[in-house]
Amino acid sequence: MSTTICQVMGFLVSLLGVGGSIMATAMDTWSTQDLYDNPVTAVFQYQGLWRSCVRQSSGFTECRPYFTILGLPAMFQAVRALMIVGIVLGILGLLVCIFALKCIRIGSMEDTAKANMTLTSGIMFIVAGLCAITGVSVFANMLVTNFWMSTTSMFQGMQNVQNRYTFGSALFVGWVAGGLALVGGIMMCLACKGLIPEESRYKAVSYNASGRNISYRTGPYKAGSGYEADPKSRKGVGYEEAPRSEDGRRAYPSKYDYV
Repeated sequence: MSTTICQVMGFLVSLLGVGGSIMATAMDTWSTQDLYDNPVTAVFQYQGLWRSCVRQSSGFTECRPYFTILGLPAMFQAVRALMIVGIVLGILGLLVCIFALKCIRIGSMEDTAKANMTLTSGIMFIVAGLCAITGVSVFANMLVTNFWMSTTSMFQGMQNVQNRYTFGSALFVGWVAGGLALVGGIMMCLACKGLIPEESRYKAVSYNASGRNISYRTGPYKAGSGYEADPKSRKGVGYEEAPRSEDGRRAYPSKYDYV
């Protein structure tokens, strides 16, 4: 029961993570204009991965997509690629996880196959979460670098910086979504262990004796090595064979010979 709960919870958490990654990628508020020095402005600018927008004080908002790909910075394109890869892996992981749920029986699928599918989906969710966290962190690092460079230039009087950009809400959504996908993938990997049947974990291998002189016994007896004499001629412990004469009798008769 605990395995099923862990698997279902991992699926739901991963679903939230993948949905959050899609939402963060589509949002236009990856970077917003810093209003620390000018809180009252007639124009407010914010940018996303796919377009930049301008909102006026009258409430009118105009967005313009980026009409170039090669003209964008390399790190910006890397962030795009990381988010897209994370979303694709997350969607594939969800599809695999649906068929791997223990509460869903499809045909005669064995528990071992479900365990392998659960592990595969868990790894996909972990990689998707890492891609989302990495992409958002790279974009945040770009913002921090540009912000402090602009601030330093403004204070030194080198140029009059009008617009500085800071963290937008999409960054926080992406961080949370990547963390949820990562946690969901870990839960799926933990649920994989409980789906493996007990008999497959401790599978014993039996060996058959190939020779008639090899025997396997339990208890204090040891297995024969194959180079000993015929087991039928073995005597008890402490028994010594007395020498015999030519007619077959013992040279030193015992008390049993006269009975």
